[in-house]
Amino acid sequence: MSTSLKPRIEPGAVYSRQEAAEALGISLSTLKRLVKNGHLRVSKPSGMRRVFITGESILAMLNDTTVERGA
Repeated sequence: MSTSLKPRIEPGAVYSRQEAAEALGISLSTLKRLVKNGHLRVSKPSGMRRVFITGESILAMLNDTTVERGA
């Protein structure tokens, strides 16, 4: 049994970049690219370096980028 289960993405939760990357099973650099290319919305309060990503934003990105089988 694997002990490295990805955390479940909760709509009401707020994630750091690292937490979001882990939940999606992607690298931090891939997550940063998704943000830079406008696929994933983040919040960055003025004067802060920290970026916040809501569960809703992650789930919306996944829904918006779903590819139909055979497409």
